[in-house]
Amino acid sequence: MKENYRVIGLMSGSSLDGVDVACCDFWWKENSWHYKVIEGKTYPYSEMWVARLQQLPQQSLEVFPKTHAFYGRYLGQLVNQFLQETKLTADFVASHGHTIFHQPNAGFTAQIGDGAAISAICGLPVVSDFRSMDIALGGQGAPLVPIGDQLLFGEYEACLNLGGISNISYKTNNKVEAYDISPCNLVLNKMAQILGQPYDNRGMLAKSAEPNLELLNQLNALAFYQQSGAKSLGIEWVNQYIWPIVDQFKQLNELEILASLSKHISFQISSVINEQQIKSVLVTGGGAFNEFLMQQIQENTSAKLVIPELELVQFKEALIFAFLGVLRICNQNNVLCSVTGSNKDHVGGALYGNFNLLI
Repeated sequence: MKENYRVIGLMSGSSLDGVDVACCDFWWKENSWHYKVIEGKTYPYSEMWVARLQQLPQQSLEVFPKTHAFYGRYLGQLVNQFLQETKLTADFVASHGHTIFHQPNAGFTAQIGDGAAISAICGLPVVSDFRSMDIALGGQGAPLVPIGDQLLFGEYEACLNLGGISNISYKTNNKVEAYDISPCNLVLNKMAQILGQPYDNRGMLAKSAEPNLELLNQLNALAFYQQSGAKSLGIEWVNQYIWPIVDQFKQLNELEILASLSKHISFQISSVINEQQIKSVLVTGGGAFNEFLMQQIQENTSAKLVIPELELVQFKEALIFAFLGVLRICNQNNVLCSVTGSNKDHVGGALYGNFNLLI
């Protein structure tokens, strides 16, 4: 095992903001892993890529492998662009890909972005497809971030990510617990876009209206929120459960719906924090910039909510997938069965390219 690794982490979330690219250093010292984010950039999607990724689940069969390959080449080009712009070098790339299907109960998940294509374009070895092994072992394929939370951010009682989906990880009785809590930016951004904005800047749109109590009660009554143990959400769940409820409230305007969704999200998050008696929470992801959402969460819990430096807020998931890549090539477990529900802790991720000099 090398003493240190420099890795490019790639992350694309369900909110379709763009691709996060982060160059990160990792090293093992005094029996623990350490990290540094050297530089990170977000490359927004073009209108073409947004439409292509949104429409892919409904496309004909042959379009899927074609887009998988083309998107891999696109990611490889972004790595090249990032390295040229920053004048940096790296040992390898670790890519989450972009989730198109996530149906663990049906036994499959699909993150596009062919690792072979990424490697061929950027000339670096690539680790990708982190979720498939967990699904094959009977797990949810998510969340994968908690092992990084425990090994890199153990000074906090919990780590909360406010991305397209909100998710949390924490340790209880020497066991890591983690799961998706609720939709987050996936629904907030959609409502903001209906209102003519790419997202709800600082939550000011939601703040300008009153939530509807009946809509809020119906959302909070969804069966998912009563489930315990390993559980994960995808866009399919949102389309099947959230929007049909919202569609029943045609008398409400878009601002009232947005306010209700924001209140719903903050209620579910604060409920989890309170139930687990968590005292300190590291908050990252785009939702950390939503001041109104953060205010609503804080009003309902006494826990200390810590928003770290800008780079960590923006690039924590890219950082952690880079770290999962390091664990993968070191042949160390990078998926915890206690959080995904699979039948054992294991090593996930497919390798493309020559890793011989790194192992």
